[in-house]
Formats: sequence, structure tokens, C-alpha cells
Amino acid sequence: MIRPDGREFDQLRPISFQSGIAPNATGSVLVSFGNTRVICAATVQEDVPRWMKYQKVGGGWLTAEYNMLPYSTLDRKQRDISTGRLDGRSSEIQRLIGRSLRAVVDLKKLGPRTIWLDCDVLQADGGTRTASVTGGCVAIAIALNKLMADGKIKTFPMKKLITGISAGIYQDTAILDLDYPEDKDASVDFNVVMTEDLEFVEMQGSGEEAVFTDEQMAAMLSLARKGVKEITALQKQAILDADQASLTDLKSLADSFKRP
Repeated sequence: MIRPDGREFDQLRPISFQSGIAPNATGSVLVSFGNTRVICAATVQEDVPRWMKYQKVGGGWLTAEYNMLPYSTLDRKQRDISTGRLDGRSSEIQRLIGRSLRAVVDLKKLGPRTIWLDCDVLQADGGTRTASVTGGCVAIAIALNKLMADGKIKTFPMKKLITGISAGIYQDTAILDLDYPEDKDASVDFNVVMTEDLEFVEMQGSGEEAVFTDEQMAAMLSLARKGVKEITALQKQAILDADQASLTDLKSLADSFKRP
């Protein structure tokens, strides 16, 4: 089996994080998985949703929005605003992103504030939802470190890093990190969100007019674990590189992620 771009079955696409891409956000990155590029921007609002006030829920909140820009695909994608509603796919993906990140952020430690995570797809070549989770985690970690540097929070609210990655069955072979040609022709498509400790946060998988075996599922999850280990190292480095605070703050952030 030869992959369209020549990668090995267990090889990730080139992955990069460019921080500070949205200067007005509290923390932001442009995350690239090959030709898939997503801007993830975390903005901190010093308030909580109305429902939290009414229900007297303590702590803060984290929510996400996901959008594919019209020029992100080969054929122009119509803006949601032109139809008057968010399409079902975008709604499902932004809920996945929000759920995933709330699983690893201690909202009590965040205090009475809201983190808005905006994920805008500049270019789509497969794996936009997993790239959004992965980049969103980095953007939020950068934002939280700024809150610590400003003295607004005393302890780092992010308990663990999380990563999203895809795996699938393509030409009867389990492969890692599907691009669009592979995703389009895959018989099975799996999206996995895991912590840096390889704990599952969420799994989404289905056969595309096909079925899959226990062995194939185990192979896909094994590939996902391998990918998460590699991506987590890149995330940690991106967070540290983005930090422009003092050496003391750098050490604090490193300790938060158990970095030697």
C-alpha cells in the first residue's frame, strides 16, 4: 500500500505551531497538519454565562466555535451567516472541541471568567477537527500562562494537554493522520482525542459503507497513541516557545507540564 503523499502507514504529516497569529487574543496559534491549517485563538472574558449566574455555579466556563472559511476548500464554502444558521457538521465539531478541552481544564481554578476558543479553518486537507483540538489546547495553555503572569490566577488550571488525531483503514491497511484523499476513500475513519497520559477523552469512528474488526480497531488505536506521543512533545515545545515572560514564569509553566 502506497499512501498518496508517500508517507509510511504510521507517519504523521509535518506539524507546526505558529504562536501570536492573532495578537488581540489572549493566546493564539496557527496549527498546520500538512496542508490543513487552522487558526486557534483563545480570548478570556472577565464574566461567565448567564446560566451560571442564575444557577449559582462557581468557577468559570470554556466554550468553542468552529468555522470553515469560504476559501478553505476547493469549491467555495458558503458562509453560515448567508444561510442564517450554523450547519450541522460545524455545530457538532465545535461541541466536540469544547467538550474535549473542558475535560482537562479545572474550571474552578479559572475563576469567574470565560475562555472563548475560536477555530477558523484557513485550508482544509483532512483532519480539521483534530487539528482544532490540538491547536486549541496550545492556544488555551498560552492564554492561561498569561493570566498567571498577570496575577489573575494563582494555579495553572490546565490539568493535562490533549491531542486530537485521526486514524483509519485505507486500502485494507490501518494508517495514521489521514489527509483529504485518504479520508475520502477510507473504508473506516476514526477521530481520537487523548490526554498526554494516553487517556481517552473522546472517540468518533465509523465504517464508510463498511465494517471493521477488533483487530483493525486495535491497530487504529495503537497508531493514535503513537501519534499523540509525538504531537504532545511538539505542543509542549510550542507553549514554552510562545512564553515571553521571565525565567521564573518559564520554570512555572515547565513544572505545570512536568517537563524536565
